[in-house]
Amino acid sequence: MTDTGEKKQLLHLVFGGELKSLKGVEFKDLSKLDIVGIYPDYASALIAWRGKAQQTVDNAEMRYFIVHMHRLLDPETASA
Repeated sequence: MTDTGEKKQLLHLVFGGELKSLKGVEFKDLSKLDIVGIYPDYASALIAWRGKAQQTVDNAEMRYFIVHMHRLLDPETASA
């Protein structure tokens, strides 16, 4: 980050895959996880998540998630 008023990066990971059961968050096959990408902010990640979720709407066991990576990398930003 520079002193030019640049927005702070708050990295977010978007990924998904087929779940074993609709009642949990355990994947059928980890080798088939779809890593959509890493995004610099939540808004960008949300756009990517919505696109993937919409593409797979007919498969009830397919789920996509947004992981707040910045919270893992810097626990002090957990409330951001």
